[in-house]
Amino acid sequence: MTGSDVPPSFRLAYVPGVTPAKWVRIWQERLPGVPLTLVAVAAAEAAGVLRDGGADAGFVRLPVDRTAFSAIPLYTETTVVVVPKDHLVAAADEVSAEDLADDIVLHPLDDTLDWETLPGRPANERPATTADAIELVAAGVGVLVVPQSLARLHHRRDLTYRPVTDAPQSRIALSWPEDATTDLVEDFIGIVRGRTVNSTRGRTTAPAEPKPSKRAPAGGARRQPAAGKTGKTAGKTPRGRAGGAKGGKRGKPRRRS
Repeated sequence: MTGSDVPPSFRLAYVPGVTPAKWVRIWQERLPGVPLTLVAVAAAEAAGVLRDGGADAGFVRLPVDRTAFSAIPLYTETTVVVVPKDHLVAAADEVSAEDLADDIVLHPLDDTLDWETLPGRPANERPATTADAIELVAAGVGVLVVPQSLARLHHRRDLTYRPVTDAPQSRIALSWPEDATTDLVEDFIGIVRGRTVNSTRGRTTAPAEPKPSKRAPAGGARRQPAAGKTGKTAGKTPRGRAGGAKGGKRGKPRRRS
């Protein structure tokens, strides 16, 4: 099988916390002949996977190297603190970083937030992953500040979370290698941007509907004759109406008494 004979396919990378199901469903509806494969990657590994051709595009966390990658920012996540349900924070609607000053704030090695100064007291060691940090929170070792999607991803019944008003925030973007903007990448960009299948900006368009024929369909209503033209019905007036056409029936005159 030659390169031109290889059927097209699309590989989409996504980092933890991102749910690409909505866009995948639209892809399958619009391009049923092009299979889409999802590639789960760690946030720190996403750039390498895209650079090495492991995926055609990906949902990543900003920032990315804009000299090598194109990126379309999609949304900014709320930052939350994950705590045990019996923690004081659980009684509040939201907290500030200062409210965590007396807590041990865990800082996993795969942290996705760009902290200038981490709030609270540091732990003796940094957990390897966010999942490991969640286990430590459940054990009562400390609290964890993460994007809300990661708190949901690692949800536990014995834990809860509250927004942190002044913490750094994580932004999600669609990214791909700048020198590999293929037709399929353009198709996926159109889906993510919400373009319709008939959009002139998208590559994939639906076939145009045929224009209606100017000829009247068989058995259809005939064209009415123009005013002044003769025909079977031309010049007729309703029966019994005064001033009817010549030759029309007239009512019998009444006899005088």
